[in-house]
Amino acid sequence: MRQAAATAQALEFIEGMKEGFDAVIEQGGINVSGGQKQRLAIARALVRRPEIYIFDDSFSALDFKTDARLRGALKKDTAEATVLIVAQRVTTVMEADRIIVLDNGEMAGMGSHKELINSCAVYREIVYSQLSEEELA
Repeated sequence: MRQAAATAQALEFIEGMKEGFDAVIEQGGINVSGGQKQRLAIARALVRRPEIYIFDDSFSALDFKTDARLRGALKKDTAEATVLIVAQRVTTVMEADRIIVLDNGEMAGMGSHKELINSCAVYREIVYSQLSEEELA
C-alpha cells in the first residue's frame, strides 16, 4: 500500500494526516482536495495490479509538477500492463506509445506525439494552445 501511495504521489499527504493510513475519508471525499482524491484513486488501482489500467481524466486536478512525477513513477509500476489514459492535457499523453485524437467524437488522428505534430492539424492546434515554445523544443 505504501508503494502504491508513493507511486501515486499520495504518500506525503497521507502521512501528513493525523491518522495517516488509518485516516477516514469522508463520503464523497469532502475532507481531501480534488487532486488528493485522484491520487488516492490511482493508488487503489495500483494496489490491485490489474493487467489493464484506464485513467479517465485522472490527472486533471493535479498541478503540472505532480502530474509529471506521477506519470514518471507510473511507468515503472505499470510496465507490464496496458495503460489507457483519457486526457485533455497534452503533457499527460505526449510520451504515450499511441495517441488517439478525437474531434467532436470523431477520430482526427492516431500516432505518437511526433507523428501527430507532423500529420494532424487538430493535435497540432491543441499542442500549440497548451505548450510554450520552450516546452515544444
